[in-house]
Amino acid sequence: MISQKTQRLIIQYLTKQATLSERNELELWLEDSKNYEIFKDYVKSNYLIDLNMDMFDADDSKKQFLELINKEKKVFRLRRYTRMMKYAAAIIVFVGMGYLYQAGYFSPAPEVIIPEDSITLQLENGNIEIINEDGVSQILDAEGNVVGEQKGKQLVYDKNTETEELVYNTLTVPFGKQFQVQLSDGTDVHLNAGTSLRYPVKFINGQQRQVFLIGEAFFDVTSDVKHPFIVNADELNVEVLGTEFNVSAYPEDAITDVVLVEGSVGLYTDTNTLAESVKIVPGIKGTLNKKTEDIVTEEVDVSIYTSWMQGALVFRDMTFENIVKKLERRYNMKIVITNKNLKNEIFSATFKEEPPIEKILEAFDKSFGVKYTIKNNAIFIN
Repeated sequence: MISQKTQRLIIQYLTKQATLSERNELELWLEDSKNYEIFKDYVKSNYLIDLNMDMFDADDSKKQFLELINKEKKVFRLRRYTRMMKYAAAIIVFVGMGYLYQAGYFSPAPEVIIPEDSITLQLENGNIEIINEDGVSQILDAEGNVVGEQKGKQLVYDKNTETEELVYNTLTVPFGKQFQVQLSDGTDVHLNAGTSLRYPVKFINGQQRQVFLIGEAFFDVTSDVKHPFIVNADELNVEVLGTEFNVSAYPEDAITDVVLVEGSVGLYTDTNTLAESVKIVPGIKGTLNKKTEDIVTEEVDVSIYTSWMQGALVFRDMTFENIVKKLERRYNMKIVITNKNLKNEIFSATFKEEPPIEKILEAFDKSFGVKYTIKNNAIFIN
């Protein structure tokens, strides 16, 4: 049997959403020959790709596949939050028609160059579209049917789309930007900088409404008692019927936070179920420790965790290292803390309107004596 966690790793990889740590984990799992056979059977059953390796050397194929994952990981390190599409088509062709690769019938797929500061929409067929934040356009499926439209900084999906199968789009927002999407059930999602959301073009009657989040987003979920709404944020699942809440689940953070504004939600890991979930109510924050998989709760001021949608920056009893992470995401600039003693220092600060980053740094200098220099689009904290 294949675990739910491993299934998610495979799905994340084949849909180009896997983080660097997930790629490492999948590679280690695939090194076991038994697991590789399980992988082939799973892909064949769920993606209709026949991985019959009788036509060529299976060990050599496995070696090539692991090398391909490793090659992608190296590229991933160079471009942290830009989704790599260079080898996406080659991966699927490889696992389905590996013997043709060995015969040399195929050449490498051409590189798709996407500016790192672009908001992108990946369609169900793998095509990637760059979103013009000032534009108005239609969202089409693989057959050219209209499934929604873009209105400036928001995508709106049509609830009357004629499809009876789950078809996914992935919206990716780079550092320095924010965006919104209204799903087919009317649920509104605000995506913060450095965030990716994978969601169905249309939710299917009789099935759960499930989306996959990397980064931070605020959800205003349309109530539907027959169809629970589930946000999968790495190892944490957030299940609701209709409510408003904020999820912060950046891969590089040691914790995942869920702050509830309205309604109620259940929090549970991949190893548990909703019946075993931790329930939270408005004004409560639930926090998953990724290392221990423990979930703890505490009462908080929810406005601190949702103010980013209004352009505000609020830091409360936060280490300077974590403050720097938020500034890097918001302003899309590299910040290096050369004064190591500052990393674990605790600060509180509020910026109601988003000022230039120089103003924030000047405020920290004036109030706390934090010195800085800017060189080659990078900030060095002295």
